[in-house]
Amino acid sequence: MRVSFFIIILLNAFLLVNCSSKKNTDISYINSTEKSTAKTPKLNVFVPRKSSLTPVPVIIFVHGGNWNSGKKGTYDLLGRNFASKGVITVIPDYTLSPDATYDDMARQIGSVIQWTKKNISQYNGNPNSIFITGHSAGGHLGALAVTNPKYGIDSGTIAGIILNDAAGLDMKNYLEGNPPTEKDDYLTTWTSNPELWKDASPIYFLNKNTPPFLIYVGDKTYNSIKIANIRFVQALQPFQPDVTPIRLNKKHIPMVLQYFSPWSNRFDEIIAFMKLHNK
Repeated sequence: MRVSFFIIILLNAFLLVNCSSKKNTDISYINSTEKSTAKTPKLNVFVPRKSSLTPVPVIIFVHGGNWNSGKKGTYDLLGRNFASKGVITVIPDYTLSPDATYDDMARQIGSVIQWTKKNISQYNGNPNSIFITGHSAGGHLGALAVTNPKYGIDSGTIAGIILNDAAGLDMKNYLEGNPPTEKDDYLTTWTSNPELWKDASPIYFLNKNTPPFLIYVGDKTYNSIKIANIRFVQALQPFQPDVTPIRLNKKHIPMVLQYFSPWSNRFDEIIAFMKLHNK
């Protein structure tokens, strides 16, 4: 009886978020000067159905998957839940390893940011209130695209960065102790060049112009993620002394699954963060 009641509640919630949001599917974000193929990654945009007299804030979500797996379609509920709460949500695909390196991936996320800045007003999004978030590898790629100046994202383009159990924040430190091999396509993703490991690590590009961070870490996550987040926060605090990670009693995958429920407290926390740093 309780199970049936719970299923009914979930179905009602699913119908509610579907009715309160609209999905715009498979939009190309790659610049016309870049090579385009049938496998060129695209993005989805989730928009609130309820009209607003003023442009609404925007969040870009970058999926995880160890840099060699994952797809945007898995996260439709996340996009719809944010949209149902008045936040336009952009969810891109990006080329995965072994068909791409970290540099290729971060460059594509940079293109997503540039596309969003240029086009989101067409969906009633505020181009001056763009936030980026990502889980696991997605947290790494989002942070890297914004912080490493080689990707051409002006520091004022992104209003804030939300890390969700982000991996790879200090790949230099991790790979020095765990040199990349063919396992998990890491040799392709990171190469065997330590200078590139540093180039791939957001921790080395923090400065006074870095956008504000909201950071979540799971208490039951992988030890490498815990260590990298500790190091990252220590490096960030001279510029953002009030940053304190929000620790949750969760494993790595449940850290993102919680966004599939419209009742997650994370939505209120993130929207409050967005209002605080809204431009």
